[in-house]
Amino acid sequence: MMVHPPLSEPPAMSQATPGKIILDFVSDVACPWCAVGLGNLLAAIDRVKDSVSVELRMRPFELNPDMPAGGQNTLERLEKKYGYSREQITANRAVISERAAAVGMPMRMTEADKSYNTFDAHRLLHWAGEQGQDAQIALKRALLKTYHHDNLDTSQADVLLQAVAQAGLDAEAAREVLASGRFADEVRAEEQKWQAAGISSVPSIIINSQYLLSGAQPVETFEQALLQVAREAE
Repeated sequence: MMVHPPLSEPPAMSQATPGKIILDFVSDVACPWCAVGLGNLLAAIDRVKDSVSVELRMRPFELNPDMPAGGQNTLERLEKKYGYSREQITANRAVISERAAAVGMPMRMTEADKSYNTFDAHRLLHWAGEQGQDAQIALKRALLKTYHHDNLDTSQADVLLQAVAQAGLDAEAAREVLASGRFADEVRAEEQKWQAAGISSVPSIIINSQYLLSGAQPVETFEQALLQVAREAE
């Protein structure tokens, strides 16, 4: 298995049925590498679709849960957090942007970009997940574009509802979710479970609640892992 050792205490969130692989994609809308990883994973799933049945679920993780209202300048935040020079950060962001574009995840990174709170985005992703895999993936893609290409404030209801509409989902139902505070407890509980299981960076992809793939792996790595798990399950 080309993955990390099993999680110390795998969360009992997903139960695989015979012949199906369950993937928990733990990530944050604010994470640009998560966009790259998701694009690569979706491409891998498409490659094996004739031989492997995959169920993919978006799981919440907040990189900056204490992000203040109005956000923070991204370059300044990264300089302070990691101690990198602006030139290093700019070069790294250029690489991420290029890789994201190659898998259909457009980004537009500038010095004026801000980082925003994503908790309500995770609430809506939980809501979309109740409508099925396709709805949740569509919303995830729309939110990643909202954050990394449009650089709009994902703590604002109107911004989130625009992403919901772009994903082809019911904006009025989503508005009720945001206004009511629904799924806040569920999202916090999920975040705590993944952290307790040892997840400290994203993207993290958990296969059948047993194996962990970390980072934005190449399409080929994801493909090989899916095929290997499918063979082992036979």
